[in-house]
Amino acid sequence: MRYSSQDYEREVKAFVWDIPADYNIVDVVEGHAKKDPNKVAIFWEDGEKKTRRLTFGELVDGARRFGGALQKLGVKKGDPILHVLPRVPEAYVAQLGTFCAGGVAVPCSEMLKPKEIAYRAQASGAKVIVADPSTAAAVEEAREGTPLSTLILIGGERPGWQSFERLLKESSGKAAKVKIGAEDPMTVNFTSGTTGNPKPVVHKQHWMFCHNRVTARYWWDAAANDILWATTAPGWAKWYWSPFGVALTTGASQLLYNGRFEAERYLELLEKYRITKLCATPTEYRLFAQVPDMARYKLVLKDALSAGEPLNVEPIEAFKRAFGVTIRDGYGQTESVCLVCNYPGIAVKPGAMGKPTPGPGATLIDEKGNPVNKGEVGEIAVRPGNPAIFDGYWKAPELDREAFSEGWYRTGDLARMDDEGYLFFEGRADDVILTSGYRIGPFEVEDALVSHPAVVEAAAVASPHRERGEIVKAFIVLAKGYTPSEALVKELQDHVKRVTAPYKYPRAIEFVTELPKTMSGKTKRAELKRREWEGWDRR
Repeated sequence: MRYSSQDYEREVKAFVWDIPADYNIVDVVEGHAKKDPNKVAIFWEDGEKKTRRLTFGELVDGARRFGGALQKLGVKKGDPILHVLPRVPEAYVAQLGTFCAGGVAVPCSEMLKPKEIAYRAQASGAKVIVADPSTAAAVEEAREGTPLSTLILIGGERPGWQSFERLLKESSGKAAKVKIGAEDPMTVNFTSGTTGNPKPVVHKQHWMFCHNRVTARYWWDAAANDILWATTAPGWAKWYWSPFGVALTTGASQLLYNGRFEAERYLELLEKYRITKLCATPTEYRLFAQVPDMARYKLVLKDALSAGEPLNVEPIEAFKRAFGVTIRDGYGQTESVCLVCNYPGIAVKPGAMGKPTPGPGATLIDEKGNPVNKGEVGEIAVRPGNPAIFDGYWKAPELDREAFSEGWYRTGDLARMDDEGYLFFEGRADDVILTSGYRIGPFEVEDALVSHPAVVEAAAVASPHRERGEIVKAFIVLAKGYTPSEALVKELQDHVKRVTAPYKYPRAIEFVTELPKTMSGKTKRAELKRREWEGWDRR
């Protein structure tokens, strides 16, 4: 549905959640399968052009079988299960099967290093992990000292591992599923902060209902007859935003592509699968815009969505010239549904995030928690208890108190609202770095750098970049005996890639004799960031 400003205002005023007490994503998907078991749920293709299809009927059968197998393995309601998987159809089966068993999914990026997998296993208390051959070695290295006792491998055989395929074969598609409802925990997503380890964000089953009511409706404008493509991967919260929270809740078909990003290859896929709704990162759109004569691809695209960081004007205009589609920004976090977006039908203002979505009630507040006036910069915040945001942290009441103690959940992101109600992103109240859609805490980068003998101190900040929006830049104080060089820059970058997920490495490094500090000895990252952004043309 396309919305006018009047439609939007009416829905804001009349909005009610009405979440059914017994709501859960498994029942929703089973409803789609019952209606049309042969409808394709997932079109899959990989970088070698191998293809597969998974129908809703097959998806439900596999999920039921895996859920039954997990119960036989001793999984009880509320037990966390780690998933370390690439973009494969079995990721959906494993995750839905986890819910059939009453388990709580703990998605992990396939790019994580053993140390990071071990932390997530220890923090969640997970005893079961599901992986594939590309991630199995990292899991084995991470296992020691963690609760992990049951390893399940998709797509292969490996000593000490249970075969996913054998478990499904030996289980019944009519296996009983554990009764779960809207208030049962569904996922634990780890999200990066400015200090310390990633925090375990808990979402309950009602999160999927809220995505359907808000994200699918006001941002995607998705329907069951659409073919969707969100370019995210199973280890991220965005996976639950879109492939689950939009495609599976609406019953739409979707594309899952397991291959490296190449702009022309992506455009070929958009044409081949007749994608009607695309959600990609700003970096991907910037690279699309560099393809000569994009219009030669015959797309049936109705909507193009961008998320992860603000998108500049050039790719928006290039996409509109080629396909007649205006890219629409949407904003939210691991902790929320879509809080702000350019909803379908309204004029898209250059640089605008859009308007607050009906339901969540996103508000701009000052440091004391008071709403700010239009034109003033404030922090985007939502009242605690709103089902559109997370339900706290996994077994961490001290983090809950910190997050909700002031009567608001503060996103840490700053914006201003114009006279027409559009929000414009102004920066972050904290130091989290957003690069190519990834959210990176500077502590993770700094911790990896200082583990190298050449590094005494390090500070990581966001530095402007034309294609990626931001990149990670590290300021480094060297130990005695080391001198700056291009060779050392490369060595430190490779070291970070080995120690932590490769996407976190600093693409720029500057050697300094000292870092700016506060009186208490804390590094002034804001000062370093300010130096990077001074004079930068954001257009």
